Amino acid sequence: MAFILRKKEILIDILVRLPAKSLIRFLCTCKSWSDLIGSSIFVGTHLCSNVTKHTHVYLLCLHHPNSERLVDPNDPYLKKEFQWSLFPSETFEECYKLRHPLGITEHYGIYGSSNGLVCISDEILNFDSPIYIWNPSVRKFKTLPLSTNINMKFSHVALQFGFHPGVNDYKAVRMMRTNKGALAIEVYSLRTDSWKMIEAIPPWLKCTRKHHKGTFFNGVAYNIVEKGPIFSIMSFNSGSEEFEEFIAPDAICRSWGLCIDVYKEQICLLFLYYDSEVEGMEKIDLWVLQAKLWKQLCPFYYPMGYCYGIIGINIDNQLLMGRRDWDKGVADLYLCNYESKQVLETGIKLGLMSYGEIEFLFSISYIESLLLLN
Repeated sequence: MAFILRKKEILIDILVRLPAKSLIRFLCTCKSWSDLIGSSIFVGTHLCSNVTKHTHVYLLCLHHPNSERLVDPNDPYLKKEFQWSLFPSETFEECYKLRHPLGITEHYGIYGSSNGLVCISDEILNFDSPIYIWNPSVRKFKTLPLSTNINMKFSHVALQFGFHPGVNDYKAVRMMRTNKGALAIEVYSLRTDSWKMIEAIPPWLKCTRKHHKGTFFNGVAYNIVEKGPIFSIMSFNSGSEEFEEFIAPDAICRSWGLCIDVYKEQICLLFLYYDSEVEGMEKIDLWVLQAKLWKQLCPFYYPMGYCYGIIGINIDNQLLMGRRDWDKGVADLYLCNYESKQVLETGIKLGLMSYGEIEFLFSISYIESLLLLN
């Protein structure tokens, strides 16, 4: 009996190191392997190994597969060529094209990535946009139910998704606002497969004028919000349903060039300056939230005129930046090590998405998992 158990331990130790694609093939090997790989214990062990060791980690990017052709930025055909794909963090060579799980050909947006699951919806969110939680590694997805709480139309919608370790559940947080200032916040729970409207919205949040791109960390949704000339960060714990406000540093005076993300397990703000105290250089200031106070770190400098845009921070705490090519409507993706100041060109051509005067570049970290397999 001890020998058989030892053989099983050795088998698990081997299988847990493999990518999801190989494990999916092994489901057909025999019933015992199928039962093992599909078990909740193995799924959790495989995910834990990938997360702790940073194995099977990818960059999930919205890129342009045909960047050599000069295009008219106003040509709608340019938009159709954009493609979500996975790029290994070691080689940056495209390894997997992501196609909408329902086969929809229209472009879609990704609103969060956590433990191998991604939250997708329409490219431009509306209050009735369909939302899916999808694991592209195992080609399984879940369609979120329609909300029964909404009785009015909202003109601006923000959506965030992630895992809450405190309640062991995956959450989606949707913040909606009308042009007249009405505000509503809903939370979806994967465990209960239902939406809940948050009734107790603090007065200071109702007074905000706009909300911008946010991030999701340890079960808490963070959004940049404007209150007249003041910028602040709204935090909402999707488990306890508690709100907090953190006034942004005084130096932050505009939303353009401002990004919120996670750096070394801390919420951080990145702010792009075109004018810096160093001649011929531009800079990015970085603040981290420690004990509910902002601590400013050393700025990141780079040569002037490179037309960089801030995208965020990857799982290895590297700055993701895009160098724009206006003629081709793309941006070259660079990884910047904040501490060593080394800059690495990935060769990935990101699609430059424009909505009016606002431009977006998309690249986030993705870790393989077997979640949603059964």
